[in-house]
Amino acid sequence: MLKRKNAEDEINLAQANLNSVENRKEVFPGALQEDNKVTLDKLMTGYSKVQIEDPIRPFYEDNLQKIVNNVDYGILKVLQGTWVSYNNSAQSQRKLNGTGIHTTIMPSPGTNAGTIPGKYSFECQEYIEKLTFDLVPGGVRNRGGANEQFCGAVKYDQSIKSVTTVEGQEALQYTPIHEENGMYLWLSDVFNYAATEKTIKDDRGVHAVSPTNPNKDLYKSGYQDETLFLILNDLGQKEYVTQENLNGRKYYEIIAAKELKVGAGQTGQYFIPDYSISRSGVIPHGSTITLLGDLVRNNAGKKDKKFLFEGPPPFPEGDAAWKYDHLSLSKTMGGAGASEKDPINLDKPAPDWVFEKLNDINDFGENKIYTQRILADPLYPYSVRPDLRLRDTNKGDNIINYVLIEMSSKNKTGAQGGILNVPFVNRFVPTVEMNTRMWIETVLEDGKEILQLQYEQVIFFEFDFGDDGGTTSWPHIQVNTLRKIEDVPLDQKRLIEEQFPDSKKYESSASASGCPYHKE
Repeated sequence: MLKRKNAEDEINLAQANLNSVENRKEVFPGALQEDNKVTLDKLMTGYSKVQIEDPIRPFYEDNLQKIVNNVDYGILKVLQGTWVSYNNSAQSQRKLNGTGIHTTIMPSPGTNAGTIPGKYSFECQEYIEKLTFDLVPGGVRNRGGANEQFCGAVKYDQSIKSVTTVEGQEALQYTPIHEENGMYLWLSDVFNYAATEKTIKDDRGVHAVSPTNPNKDLYKSGYQDETLFLILNDLGQKEYVTQENLNGRKYYEIIAAKELKVGAGQTGQYFIPDYSISRSGVIPHGSTITLLGDLVRNNAGKKDKKFLFEGPPPFPEGDAAWKYDHLSLSKTMGGAGASEKDPINLDKPAPDWVFEKLNDINDFGENKIYTQRILADPLYPYSVRPDLRLRDTNKGDNIINYVLIEMSSKNKTGAQGGILNVPFVNRFVPTVEMNTRMWIETVLEDGKEILQLQYEQVIFFEFDFGDDGGTTSWPHIQVNTLRKIEDVPLDQKRLIEEQFPDSKKYESSASASGCPYHKE
């Protein structure tokens, strides 16, 4: 979990009553050129990693509205607004306005799980996209007893259309292929909420000590709020004492306290969330996702910029690009007869065998035939490693710095996310894992600082089996480069407004809700 370094930044009691919408405007386009410090630089120098010995803030009911007005959104605050596909025309080798690349692998018609292994349908398409983020005023309050958490919540709505050519037609065809909505959460702002006299009386739910209780005089408050210990006193008699009177003596029985004392919960091991960011999403195919993740740390030794990377994101070239975590084919598919030690260079033309008719001689073991069509796709090499499109889009851009977010539904350590599927999907094409990377970048263009968003999503399906009975993982990948709608060229803005008619409404429409922080 990350926290704001300056406690006054976390809850500035003198200014916390400013309208939350006004607070949002301070960090979004229009404010980017107000000083010489880049937005991401300025934002990320204000955060540090939480340690167990770090001070934790107390929660008081009379400060509730001030906390609500100053909820932390972390890096998510810069996402506010509408992002659309950005086509770097100077670097693009294609005239299509589709900036995104998606690869999809589906079971071939007539197949079913466990029979006819290796039969699958493959598609690789370019696409355009509108992705809207909207901060939820007031945050969302999670109650955990001695700990309170206020999540910075950001709603998102995503629409995608494929871009294809139609034989004999000059006009491009735009087809809706994906809709998704959900919520990002910045999992910060954890408070200590100790028991008070009011909360004890309001929430007690237990009776006062019975007048017939032989130890009633030991409960000074009139409620059973002390733990009693049975000892042998100096006279050799059995006697119950409170903890403050135990004095290290050996005890034989314990009567546990049934009620809290004022201040209970002030001490103890405080909760530090495993991750700083979560994403919950609903996909109309019948899948619901929960991803957990964090900002990637920069280990360059720059104390004040350890979550900020200088320069553009590093993407591999040549042989180094053959990494299965980012390929649209997996080792369980045969790996095209290649490996990371013996790769296919994706910056060179596809191997000759890709365009040959395969048989038992040039494809012994039927290894290459599973992946031949992927390497033969017109969008090669992006059909094999889609994020190379992100790399090529950035060429020629002056990217000053970036922040990298990595999230997964199946983390190696800590809390887990997950994916739930409707019965049809779960039976025929179970979606089992999703991993995503998001780069939020600062681009210097024509003397102006522009935020750019790039992402890679790798989703794994499992269907059919290999000849040896093993399960096959089939990667479904999406990548795209986005900019705020006000920062794209006019022709691209017109295209988005034409294909996504409501995309002009990129100002926040969220209104505050009482439910995040009221009991009712």
